[in-house]
Amino acid sequence: MSDFNDFNNPQVAKLPKHLRQFIVEQHYKKYTPIDQAVWRYVMRQNYSYLKHVAYYPYIKGLQRAGLSIERIPDLQTMNDNLGKLGWGAVTVDGFIPPAAFMEYQAYHVLVIAADIRQINHIEYTPAPDIIHESAGHAPIIADADYNSYLSYFGSIGAKAMFSSKDFELYEAIRHLSILKEAVDANETEIEKAEKHLRKIADNMGEPSEMALLGRLHWWTVEYGLIGTLENPKIYGAGLLSSIGESSTCMKEDVEKLWYTIDTINYQYDITKPQPQLFVTETFQNLIDVLEQFADTMSFRRGGAESIHKAIECKNPATAVYSSGLQVTGIFTDMGTNEKGELSFIRTTGGTALAVTNKQLEGHSKHYHKDGFSSPVGKLKGISTPIEDMDTTELEKHGINAGQHTDLIFESGIQVKGEVTRVLQHEDKNILISLVNCTVKEASGNILFQPEWGTYDMAVGEKIISVFNGSADKEAFDEIIHVSQKKTHQITCDEHTQHLHQLYARVRSIREENTYTEELPALFLFLKNEYPEDWLCALEILEIVYHKKLFPELELELRSYLTHKATIKSDYKKLITDGLNVIENPVNQLITEED
Repeated sequence: MSDFNDFNNPQVAKLPKHLRQFIVEQHYKKYTPIDQAVWRYVMRQNYSYLKHVAYYPYIKGLQRAGLSIERIPDLQTMNDNLGKLGWGAVTVDGFIPPAAFMEYQAYHVLVIAADIRQINHIEYTPAPDIIHESAGHAPIIADADYNSYLSYFGSIGAKAMFSSKDFELYEAIRHLSILKEAVDANETEIEKAEKHLRKIADNMGEPSEMALLGRLHWWTVEYGLIGTLENPKIYGAGLLSSIGESSTCMKEDVEKLWYTIDTINYQYDITKPQPQLFVTETFQNLIDVLEQFADTMSFRRGGAESIHKAIECKNPATAVYSSGLQVTGIFTDMGTNEKGELSFIRTTGGTALAVTNKQLEGHSKHYHKDGFSSPVGKLKGISTPIEDMDTTELEKHGINAGQHTDLIFESGIQVKGEVTRVLQHEDKNILISLVNCTVKEASGNILFQPEWGTYDMAVGEKIISVFNGSADKEAFDEIIHVSQKKTHQITCDEHTQHLHQLYARVRSIREENTYTEELPALFLFLKNEYPEDWLCALEILEIVYHKKLFPELELELRSYLTHKATIKSDYKKLITDGLNVIENPVNQLITEED
């Protein structure tokens, strides 16, 4: 088994360093025999039910993605198989920021939480886990139409503007999910975290682009249905990986609605079953809706509204001038004219300039370490934008190396100084550098003074695009927000370790078909020492039922499990469903499908 993320996979190898920072080692050996039993139970239940309601043939999808029903997947094997489909996979520590998650999808890489749910959350976990990410997302990757949607969504989502409040909400969700999945979860702490999450969620204000995209992602990639309202099939990973919700979601009390652009108006709660789900007739409809929403986003609209979103973000964003010049930094100010059109933009702190997503030589965030500011617009009384002026027109306005120029923009901003360089890209003028330069607004407010050094003035009539993050991510050395809260690492006492050994022994007997005579003694030990356990008892029953061994032990096991299901409601469905799969073997069902 591999204990490292496989960078030999072509898609994973392409990941930039700002995404690799989230990757953690899988550490396959950390999975306990109970973890393996949880995986097997969930997967057997999934197949038993999903063969009727899943959109894509479940077993075929698992096999093509390098997964099996019998044991937790190894990342190396997954990467070997996903690579054949043009995808890859990496393991991470729980929830990662939405922007990063989206960007992984754009690179055709599945993000898989390395941990697995605890047995007390076997039906549904509020935290990302390897069952959800691999058994939910991976099987349908083999569907070409769906994986095209998934990667396209990632490319759109990676550009989405978020708000500073989105970060607060992300941290609150991550914190709560970690607490709920912890073995030693403190109910008081959980209640406090839930209250904190509700407070943030209730005071988010106008949802950001990322928040709205998050809703579209949730109602499609995570909880989507496809087909008709009367007879939909499941393709969403959240449903495919939840043995509880995959069955309850088909009940009439869960409303089924057509998936349209109006779906962005429906919020969701990751800690609760969903009150409604959305059905699409085709995956093409998902792309059509995404296109509708993308047309409203800053990266396609630009303008003052988009710069305002960048200012609210309080994190690096990129503004693109109509000349093609890209300005990456933390935007803190802007100016507008009486029509509400941009006249000026400003960043604070390290800012980089780029074109076609490649940083301009000499214009790194270290050079512009104190920020960047520049007018936006045309010169007053001049119909031709500076970006489109030819050599003659530039000289006419003193825009030529060694000449003094006095430029007055339509906004009233004045730029006076000696031109040292006019930088061009293809047929556009994109940047003018000046010394002994003064920049001031019509009001007389000074924006730049000669003693501050060289003034680099961006050229462009408009800001045509604003998107999240940097233009040249490698050069900008962008570090996305990484949470300091880590998932809990479980330590086991001696009593629990003995239970692990018991699970391991039962698995060995089942797989190797040897030492079956030990089963009565193993069950007696389980019953006396671990009265709360139900899953290992099911696994022992599975062996004696199929091998037709120890009729009295089989009766005792059935009675034991039935009684347990009666006295503890939490176990009733789990045990009943487990008995059903034992009597209707998954292996037989797989053979029938094949």
